[in-house]
Amino acid sequence: MIHVEKQFGKFLLRTCHAVEDMRTVLSLQRTVWNFSDEELVPVRLFVVGEKIGGHVLGAFDGEDLIGTVTLVLNLAQNQPHRAEIVKMMTRVSHRHRGIATLLLREAERIAIERGRWLLVLDTAEDEGAAGLYERMGFKLTGLIPDYALKPHGGLTGTLIYWKRLQDAVPA
Repeated sequence: MIHVEKQFGKFLLRTCHAVEDMRTVLSLQRTVWNFSDEELVPVRLFVVGEKIGGHVLGAFDGEDLIGTVTLVLNLAQNQPHRAEIVKMMTRVSHRHRGIATLLLREAERIAIERGRWLLVLDTAEDEGAAGLYERMGFKLTGLIPDYALKPHGGLTGTLIYWKRLQDAVPA
């Protein structure tokens, strides 16, 4: 099991393992994305995700969860070199303060530590974090139109990104 606890100025990055941590992550989803209870990722999926190689990182300002990212490490057997970034979010009040960058850098560090040198992610075409990911070195592969529902209704496309963290290591 991976455990992270690092202080960055006034912000603390730490692993979210406990069920109460996951409830806090769900509360942040509700706030950031305006999700209804039915749209939230159930707590049991976080627990199962961690058991199969998912890793949830939270950024805290005091006791308040202000950002989170999930790194999925264990994918298909023919993809042992790859990991996926999912459910990246930052509380609106804390955006443009480096929180997302800290979370992504820590996820990248963990991925490399676990032998994953290729990251993939997707973000909403409308109101997504494409600019952040491009500044962090992710490359746009393409767009899938009408991929997901927007928090306030309607459909949005998703942008697919990838990033090579280090040169491939021959098998």
